[in-house]
Amino acid sequence: MRRVEGRGRRVESRGQTKDIHFYAPGLKRYETSEYVQVNPRGFVPVSLTGSKCALQCDHCRGKLLESMVSLGQGGLFQLCRAMKEKGAHGVLVTGGADARGNVPLLDVVEDLARVKNELAMQVVVHTGLVRQALAGALSRAGIDGAMIDILGTEETIRDVYHLAARVEDYDHALAALTAYGVPTIPHIVLGLHYGRFLGEDAALAMVARYPVAALVLVILTPWDGTPMAGVRPPEPPEVGAFFHRARRALSQTPILLGCSRPGGPYKWAVDRLAVDAGLDGIAYPADGIVEYAGERGLRPRFHEECCSLVYKELWKGQSREHLAAAPG
Repeated sequence: MRRVEGRGRRVESRGQTKDIHFYAPGLKRYETSEYVQVNPRGFVPVSLTGSKCALQCDHCRGKLLESMVSLGQGGLFQLCRAMKEKGAHGVLVTGGADARGNVPLLDVVEDLARVKNELAMQVVVHTGLVRQALAGALSRAGIDGAMIDILGTEETIRDVYHLAARVEDYDHALAALTAYGVPTIPHIVLGLHYGRFLGEDAALAMVARYPVAALVLVILTPWDGTPMAGVRPPEPPEVGAFFHRARRALSQTPILLGCSRPGGPYKWAVDRLAVDAGLDGIAYPADGIVEYAGERGLRPRFHEECCSLVYKELWKGQSREHLAAAPG
């Protein structure tokens, strides 16, 4: 087992990368026959609300927050400083949402800036709905990325998220983030509506209107103890077809297969489809996928950071201003 070093640029004429990027951040321990994670504490997820979330979405019910580090009483900066002393080089800051879909990031904006400037750590946030005030604050903090789930149908917003919001609110969030030059990494959850596709293509069309830094695709993963515990995720051929549509729609934008997807044979199948579709990277690849990518003529590169940060290779020597867009 070996660690593969190095990074690569997109080859625009191919619509994919010569290098394919594999990610194993310290969100969980990861080891296969092809790669052993070097620093499980390198990139740490922090929940500002513990496991509490007012929305209690049907696919999660706060389960995703339970494995994260809770903020505690000392504050975010103090927590990050302690984690850096233990080997962390980056942090994902998120938390449960309130009834309006807000994650309390505004409360910790000053700490986010201090973590970036004083600790020199990578800072990525996973937002709820973003409005102008938060977009501006995140821009001033200089964070490395803002990840936001994009929904393309109000039926899912209502029935799964239990949120009184509109599709247009997600469009406005993308507009606000990109207008302020925040590196924006939208996520689309495939099969979020109880295992079936509903609104994913509308979400993709929305994303394609903005100069996003990257797009991350994840797949519904049924959790025990949630209303979707027995739901079947979408079939791999349907997922693979969407990978190809996303690749065509965002031919010059990095697209990643993110952390959340079912395991076992399903994971192996969709990871192969991600390689075949020309996606730029995969988080926690199934065993054998690195070899498969090599057989397809791709050079594997491993990183122990959030997969959303793949965009930085494309921004070398550039400022953020070229990604700013007027709200629409």
